[in-house]
Amino acid sequence: MIAPRDLRKAMGCFATGVGIVATTTRSGEPAGLTVNSLTSVSLDPPLILISLDLGSASLGTIRDAGCFSVSILRADQSDLALRFARDDRGSRFDGLRTEVGVTGAPRLSEAVAWLDCTVWKEVEAGDHVLLLGEVLSAGLSRDSHLDPLVFFQGRYGTHS
Repeated sequence: MIAPRDLRKAMGCFATGVGIVATTTRSGEPAGLTVNSLTSVSLDPPLILISLDLGSASLGTIRDAGCFSVSILRADQSDLALRFARDDRGSRFDGLRTEVGVTGAPRLSEAVAWLDCTVWKEVEAGDHVLLLGEVLSAGLSRDSHLDPLVFFQGRYGTHS
């Protein structure tokens, strides 16, 4: 069997985009985390997939809410990727402009693009849960021509 370190190293050579997945808690507070495991699954119905660690505090919040947004980050937003990856969950949204999607999930106003989803299905896979989201709405920022943030070999960068 492959060692987790070896799998991580090999998969680190697959460049991915970076997004912030967000929802609201039962008390109405925004909650979110950084993801780079995001992919389009289907156009009919419109489905995307995100992968969350079974131990993620955000997993229960998304399950409770039944919805989430994905804000796809710009190349100059690596600071946000780091902020939403840290443990200080209470201050992740401090000072950020957000909008509320049709599901009620917050999304970052400054993102290059966004998706607003309801949880369509979940599948446990090893130490993660694959959440399939049905996309109810999506859009691009006015500056959608900007480079997206890319994660490659453990570092943030651009595709250029």
